[in-house]
Amino acid sequence: MLLVTCPYCGPRPEIEFHCGGEAHIARPAEPAGLDDQAWSEFLFVRTNRKGVQAERWLHQHGCRRWFNALRDTASDRFLATYEMGAPRPSAGGEELR
Repeated sequence: MLLVTCPYCGPRPEIEFHCGGEAHIARPAEPAGLDDQAWSEFLFVRTNRKGVQAERWLHQHGCRRWFNALRDTASDRFLATYEMGAPRPSAGGEELR
């Protein structure tokens, strides 16, 4: 079983969590000013790369709080978890997207 470390509750089984997609995506300053193409890109286009990615996670069956995690999408290994609003850490000295 995969253990995910909630920054608020500590290590818990993966079945308690729900992935909320890519982290650190800024909402457009003036969404009403976007055309359909730009709006659809904001809503649906994500990096979805193989390797380390920052993601949002919900501890759905625990504290019910959102947090961010750095996860290697190739190995499904969690490298770090951190509270929402905290700066994104780097992995191995490399700043991540």
